[in-house]
Amino acid sequence: MTHESHRVQMARSLGRLLKGFQSLTSLPAMRAQRSHPSACVPCRTTVALPSLFSFKPRDFSLPNSSWGSEMMRLYDHYNSQCEVEAEGGETRGGPWQRLPSYNRSLKYATGGVYLSKIIQSRARLFTRNIREPGAAFEYVLFVNKEEQRCVCIFQAGHLLEGPPGHVHGGAIATMIDNVTGTHATVLSGPVMTANLNINYRSPVPLGSTVLIESSLDTKEGRKTFISCKVTSTDGSKLHTDATALFLSINVSHLLRGG
Repeated sequence: MTHESHRVQMARSLGRLLKGFQSLTSLPAMRAQRSHPSACVPCRTTVALPSLFSFKPRDFSLPNSSWGSEMMRLYDHYNSQCEVEAEGGETRGGPWQRLPSYNRSLKYATGGVYLSKIIQSRARLFTRNIREPGAAFEYVLFVNKEEQRCVCIFQAGHLLEGPPGHVHGGAIATMIDNVTGTHATVLSGPVMTANLNINYRSPVPLGSTVLIESSLDTKEGRKTFISCKVTSTDGSKLHTDATALFLSINVSHLLRGG
């Protein structure tokens, strides 16, 4: 098999894998348990493709010992709305759905514009690469498809310090991109960040828990426009607000270098 044929075959295989992305978030099993066009394709929180692993990967969206009481309270609040009791005592999907989150992401070779391996053995998702629980990014995302909203409960660890005692602005931007990109991917399939505008209103204390909420503004062809805000958990303080633009992409075409 020639190098070009191998590249095309890999691209087609990946295309088939990502084609069913939007159906991943509707699987019952998952209920029980993501700014520049040149940036890497954001697989975000939900595009983890756990079935490709030979072992059961850790779902980082599940509670661990580092989660504080406020994070657990909010987790329980939204998680309780993922399933509701129907007539006859049966359960059905509720308005909210928790999105699983893993520490591996699809990686693209910058030189060859093709997927070197389906899963890179050493690559780790940026927000999930710290081994110590609670040290950096602790978060869980819930999506409401009917309301076209996404909510992230985010607890900032001590390794994210910028100004003394407060979270680095880059870490906040990372989480905003992560949340809005995940939301855009749920809405539109594979996307890339095209633009991200952030207004920092009030610093986020280190170790605190905040809500990052995103909502769909509009969709125009390949473009998905998202608004986002970072607030205190009671909504009384606005820490950050942002707008984001994402472009839908054809992954197979991208990997073939077109």
